[in-house]
Amino acid sequence: MASHSSWSARTLAHFRRGGKLEPFRLLKQDARNIRSRWVSDWTIFNQLVVASAVYVFFTNILPGITFASDLYVLTGRSWGTIEVVFSTGLCGVIFAVFSAQPLTILGVTGPFSVLAENLYELCNDSFKVPFLPVMAWSLIHSAWMHYLLAIFNAHDWTMQYVTDFSADIFSLLNSIIYFHKAAMELKRTHEQMPLDSFLYAMIGAIGTCLVGILLSTATKWKPLFGRLIRMGLSEYAAAISIILFIGIPYIGDLADLDHGRLAVQTSFRPTNPDRGVFFVRFWELPVEWVFISIIPGAIITILFYFDHEISSIICTVDRYGVKKPGGYAWDVALLGTTTALCGILGIPPANGLLPQAPLHSESLRHWVVEEDQVVDPDSEESDARANLVPRVYEQRYSHFAQAAMILVFVSPPFQRVLGFTPTSVLAGLFMFMGYQSLSVNPMLARFFHLLTPPSELPALPAGVGWGGVHAYTVTQIAVTVGIFAVTLTVAAPGFPLLIIILVPVRLCVMNRVWGKETLRFVDGWACREGKPEDDGMLGGDEGVVGGGGDLEGGGERSKSQ
Repeated sequence: MASHSSWSARTLAHFRRGGKLEPFRLLKQDARNIRSRWVSDWTIFNQLVVASAVYVFFTNILPGITFASDLYVLTGRSWGTIEVVFSTGLCGVIFAVFSAQPLTILGVTGPFSVLAENLYELCNDSFKVPFLPVMAWSLIHSAWMHYLLAIFNAHDWTMQYVTDFSADIFSLLNSIIYFHKAAMELKRTHEQMPLDSFLYAMIGAIGTCLVGILLSTATKWKPLFGRLIRMGLSEYAAAISIILFIGIPYIGDLADLDHGRLAVQTSFRPTNPDRGVFFVRFWELPVEWVFISIIPGAIITILFYFDHEISSIICTVDRYGVKKPGGYAWDVALLGTTTALCGILGIPPANGLLPQAPLHSESLRHWVVEEDQVVDPDSEESDARANLVPRVYEQRYSHFAQAAMILVFVSPPFQRVLGFTPTSVLAGLFMFMGYQSLSVNPMLARFFHLLTPPSELPALPAGVGWGGVHAYTVTQIAVTVGIFAVTLTVAAPGFPLLIIILVPVRLCVMNRVWGKETLRFVDGWACREGKPEDDGMLGGDEGVVGGGGDLEGGGERSKSQ
């Protein structure tokens, strides 16, 4: 009895003033942060802000319409280009004005597309219930779950336990989804088009990807062209490649081929011809399905919370020199509001985007000296480079401008412009986005180490062996492939739960298999400085894999330690 009372007292203590679960604690703090920065966010405007808005516009709308092409087919025309563009623009404008951290870019993500496509299949094929009302209720349920996470300060007691092990797996899963969607788009082209059109579609897809990759390396072409031209080619690599391969099919004999193009609307109305307005009569769903929708709502909440928090954290890491306070709880609550709004309107919800969110910060990055003078970090006159510190222009114009430009594309004239886009180009963009996401994943460097002869491997820190590092990398890849395999089955809507399960597995199981020094070398907290093994929260086992320098050579993570 005494032990039960003691447990109750400890539990209630978490809800009292200063406790982790004190209601509205973080929301009150975030509200103060917004009041302290909101006006100043509208006082910063310059050429770099304009360039950033244009850059983010292309990197946001192009992948968005690529997902739209996929959703159009796999949700039975429930969602198409106009729904994805509408959602991206609307949610972007709301977050640009009202969010606590305007650097975080929003859009329709690959993992949610997989979730929606499988939920549609379950509704349409298995249970014979309408998809959009079920999705609407799922998103409404997700909204109040977001509110609870914000009210009870979820950021403080969830994200602090996430490590790079889970974050890197989630990033690799995104890359695989991009490549898989490219393959599926080409497969549909093969089924629907004659052979000559399919062969050109292959050329167009691969060409779009390769030209984008080539141009993205333009900053390394020195001494070709000038520095500004090289920077422009690199920053607008995807846009240039897409415009090029949109135009090529109209040249010469290629114009006679049957090119599959993006399906768009010629009026401001939903893609599905059975819908006349952007509004879902969600109250007409049978009452039992209102409650059943809590299940996909919870899964969407887990996915959005994890995805948006990681996006917000990555775009404000130390390398960007962010100084103004943000507000994770406030933005989670705002995300719940936009999620419910999207459900009622019958459009896919948007949330934090990778890699677009950190790309936004990167495009606003500059260097300053102590007197806050902006300098050119590549200038030969800047011989005191060590004294420069990075900063980003923390303002709302770039986010607002790119979202407003995207929102313009829901109008019929601009929808027709999007209709010129061949689906082969979208497949190529999927490949390019997969490449971009994969190229910055620390797993890639460790995968190459797997293929490197032991004698060629660089040195490792004391107590770390390549056997343990390789086993850790293979485990990450195997887990990612396993989760991706789940997304291809009827259990696909539950895949975000598997990613969440990885957190306790890493903290409670893997330290019994790998040695502390190995885990300290390959892993770390995703959302804060330090390592789990340094916090004294894990057991003292040395593990059965990865102790000692059993092989010659070593190396460092591509991510800073």
